[in-house]
Amino acid sequence: MKQPLIILTGPTAVGKTRLSIALAKAVNGEIISADSMQVYRHMDIGSAKVRPEETEGIRHYLIDVLEPTQDFNIVLFQQHARAAVKEIYGRGKIPILAGGTGFYIQSVLYDIDFSESAEDTALRAELEAFARENGADALYGILKECDPKAAAAIHANNIKRVIRAIEFYRQTGKRISEHNALEREKPSAYDARYFVLTDVRARIYENIDARVDQMMADGLVDEVKKLAGMGCKRDSTAMQGLGYKEIMDYLSGDISLEEAVYRIKRDTRHFAKRQLTWFRRERDVIWIEKDKFAYDDEEMLNYMIKRIGFTEEYSEDDKYSR
Repeated sequence: MKQPLIILTGPTAVGKTRLSIALAKAVNGEIISADSMQVYRHMDIGSAKVRPEETEGIRHYLIDVLEPTQDFNIVLFQQHARAAVKEIYGRGKIPILAGGTGFYIQSVLYDIDFSESAEDTALRAELEAFARENGADALYGILKECDPKAAAAIHANNIKRVIRAIEFYRQTGKRISEHNALEREKPSAYDARYFVLTDVRARIYENIDARVDQMMADGLVDEVKKLAGMGCKRDSTAMQGLGYKEIMDYLSGDISLEEAVYRIKRDTRHFAKRQLTWFRRERDVIWIEKDKFAYDDEEMLNYMIKRIGFTEEYSEDDKYSR
């Protein structure tokens, strides 16, 4: 029998953290963060990292495991997540994969094989130099030529992922979008329940704007100054996160603080839209639309528990089914 795995994802600022903790308490679970920024120490404000007092005693994995000067990628995430899943099972608990990075979730859910191409440091250095000299858009143009589907799924400013996709094509002669699509056709490695928490778009956007304002009030600029003092550069992996690269541009004098805040809000809204597009393509997703539950956290939690199978059998006639 496959072992259980619960996934709770959704667009940024939708309220995943609070609901994931309530769910973990209800099902004897522990949480694995599926977030590309919360893995870094000292990056608390801009990553909206869960605070110790918010965890309510629920153990979290893949938070504060790397220094911000270190690289992090999908392969490393998968390795860390597999180890965390094993540890959680060993503790007699259920792993809950919570966060908004869809590809990270896929890598665990379908046990995606990344071994087909090894890292080519010379090619990677060549592509990084090309990006520095010609800009992110020129690099993105290379990806659009060799793998249009991958380009549609990756933002032009995500240079690391753009390089990885180009690198895969040049090494194997295959498109990474096709490789990933085949991997996604594999059955899940787990007895999984894949929940996507969402809301009406206007409320998501309002939450994003309010969150960014709160980040600024909490000291995001000082956090980025500290990171720069630790040796983080504008092109560091850790500095590619929303909020960090814009404040770095402000600190370097390229844009005003007002413009930086505007860009953070705008690009975070665009990111939320791309996240929803990604999740709509996924198989076997259970949508938790907050407005249908009248924004009642207890109602949402009870519905999730029912769908997991710990209580009465779920019926397709359920009023919340999509």
